Amino acid sequence: MAIATETLATRTARDLANLSLASDPGAHLGAEDDLLARFRVSRPTLRQAAKLVERDRLISIRRGAQGGYYAERPDARDAIQSLARFLRMKGAHLGHVIQVTRPVSEEAAVAAARLRSAADVEALQTFVATIDARDTPRELIAAEVEMARLLSGMSGNPVVELILEIGYSFGLDERGSDLYADPDRRERTRAMQRSLCTAIIDGDADIARLMMRRRSDQFDAWLHLTGAAKKDQA
Repeated sequence: MAIATETLATRTARDLANLSLASDPGAHLGAEDDLLARFRVSRPTLRQAAKLVERDRLISIRRGAQGGYYAERPDARDAIQSLARFLRMKGAHLGHVIQVTRPVSEEAAVAAARLRSAADVEALQTFVATIDARDTPRELIAAEVEMARLLSGMSGNPVVELILEIGYSFGLDERGSDLYADPDRRERTRAMQRSLCTAIIDGDADIARLMMRRRSDQFDAWLHLTGAAKKDQA
């Protein structure tokens, strides 16, 4: 009996996931009673299935007057939580991340410069206007992540979005405070942010690639200096 219930819950989860994927994100899929009638299952089976689909971020369940089941979509930030745990278990560090993300970030910058829309330009201009106010290490880390998300979204490539999300959210969060402890480094980082964003706003793909490459080179050099300093202190 338990096996049959589990099989039915799995089948219902698949049907519920398909219903979500066939709907627009945020669309109301129905109240619980509506879905009970649609799938012809018991309430415990539907709730078990819903947990499976909710775990995959394909639905959300809301309570209250506007309650019910709603279509959702996973994004890179959902996937990165599991990936970050895996990387930490394997002993990954920022140097590994930079090595992998370097060519991807350059291509993202080029694509952003070539594919930018008026809305993208406005978003980058808004970001540039906030750069000077990002003075603490944590504020600068947040700015780096924000810029990476802007550029990866402009690239139109979901694989680029995922890889850069890993690079900035995991890598800089792990070592970012040490990397940006020096005020001169923070000012240099802000200057590189401005130069890169300006190149993309201007649609200059070659300069955008060059600016991104210089950023990677600079971060790599700082990383080695930070590591050497820690060894000397030990």
